[in-house]
Amino acid sequence: MTIKTESVHAGEVLLSEANGTRSREDLTLAATAAVLPAGQLLGTVTASGHYGPYDPDALDGTNAVTAVLYAPVGISASPQRSVGIVRDAEVKRALLSGLDTAGEADLLALGIVVR
Repeated sequence: MTIKTESVHAGEVLLSEANGTRSREDLTLAATAAVLPAGQLLGTVTASGHYGPYDPDALDGTNAVTAVLYAPVGISASPQRSVGIVRDAEVKRALLSGLDTAGEADLLALGIVVR
């Protein structure tokens, strides 16, 4: 018997958000060599303003969390459009990728509470 595992669906990471879609913004992701799941923590690349996976050891700006990826995105050799949760929301801890203590503090500063 084959067992299939579903990935995190778009928006599944959200517990609650501000009225309408005020918690979300359109954003541009930097080129990525890996599939990024919904719930991936993102930082902003200082040089381009594009978003990339959060890396606490990076020196390019992605060492601070500035968004949570709303929906999964595939591999891309060029920047691609997506949606991020950037303010006033509650998110599910178990569905966040890359969460650490510093990342959680960054989220709280954005008004994003991890539950």
